[in-house]
Amino acid sequence: MKKTISNQLLYTIVNEFKDDVHRFNKSKLWSSYLSSGSHLWMDTGDFNTAQTLWSSEFSALTTNNTLLNNEVQKGVYDLVITKLASELRPDDENERVKEIGLCINAIHGLRLAKQFNCKVSVELHTDLADDIEGTFDVGSRLYAICKDHFIIKVPFTAGGLLGARRLHDKGIPVNQTLGFSTRQNVLASMIAKATYCNVFVGRIGAYFANNKLGDDLMIGERVTKETQKCLRKVNERGYATTKLIAASIRSAKQLMHVVGADVLTIPINVISEASSEHIEADHSSITETTEQLHPELVQQLNLKHLWQVNDQEKELAKQLTRRVPSTAEDMIALFNHYGSHDIFPTLNDEELAHLKKDGKIPIHNKWASKIENFEIGIDTLLNRAGLYAFKNDQKALDDRIKTFL
Repeated sequence: MKKTISNQLLYTIVNEFKDDVHRFNKSKLWSSYLSSGSHLWMDTGDFNTAQTLWSSEFSALTTNNTLLNNEVQKGVYDLVITKLASELRPDDENERVKEIGLCINAIHGLRLAKQFNCKVSVELHTDLADDIEGTFDVGSRLYAICKDHFIIKVPFTAGGLLGARRLHDKGIPVNQTLGFSTRQNVLASMIAKATYCNVFVGRIGAYFANNKLGDDLMIGERVTKETQKCLRKVNERGYATTKLIAASIRSAKQLMHVVGADVLTIPINVISEASSEHIEADHSSITETTEQLHPELVQQLNLKHLWQVNDQEKELAKQLTRRVPSTAEDMIALFNHYGSHDIFPTLNDEELAHLKKDGKIPIHNKWASKIENFEIGIDTLLNRAGLYAFKNDQKALDDRIKTFL
């Protein structure tokens, strides 16, 4: 038996699904969004839902550990898991599970690419979040399965930045994910040379709303606009060619505030809302200014860290655009040397337990003093919380695979 599954077997399995290649009509509504300068992606891995909402203006689907787990838990791939398991060596169960998970990820991505003739963002196993070699090896392998369609999603961690840079240097497109600030995305652009990076617009807003720090502050929208402006400067100066994805869009109203961003990755509920209410985009909003926030709130929560890049971070980004450290530990030490302790802080067991328990939106009061004392940024907090949420879904996916071994 083999340690890994061949690409040819993956293609054979995909063909056995006998998925139809669909032709989709144009949409006047979604054409108006293209006219604003944005590319349109659909934020789902569900075939049936995507088929009902897709039009020819959409050019990509983005999946993640959560969305893939949703599909696996439906039982769609149970027979595939059994077949893959029979092809692999029976020793080392964890590696066997990861190999099957990688194959399911690739098969699902291949099916999406075939049906919709589009790009597909495929995400790595969460155990690789800080693993430079693993990110490079598995990312390279996934890309080789479908070079015309696959984009490799890599999380914003110290190891993730370095792994993404190695993928870039090999010519592999990377979507550096879980970004919540301008500085995170500028760093991803200049250090990792990511093809795409993200601002999770709605999740930033949810942090402030859920923690009763203020409703309708439009902080996610502000971060998106400032990030787009900064990335365009970075690209103009020749440091990178990164495009910004406005992600985690919660409503059609919020969508209108970020129209004009390089990419809009839109959840199905927002697509449905905009379609049913015929909300067209008559102009780009990405260059518009947002209202000023109360100075005391900005100072108390160090909010400028969300939409500004300070001089030390700019200098570090310039240094690392030329040459990067070889290890994540060296990367973190360099950030700390430049005074950016709140980007990759060390968390104790109690703090890690909070993140695991509280889900994607951390409870602010547990972190308030650290935020005020520049020990952790809100962007870092949301990034870590998002990664732990993905870990939970990855575990659920892995556990289902184990039931077939």
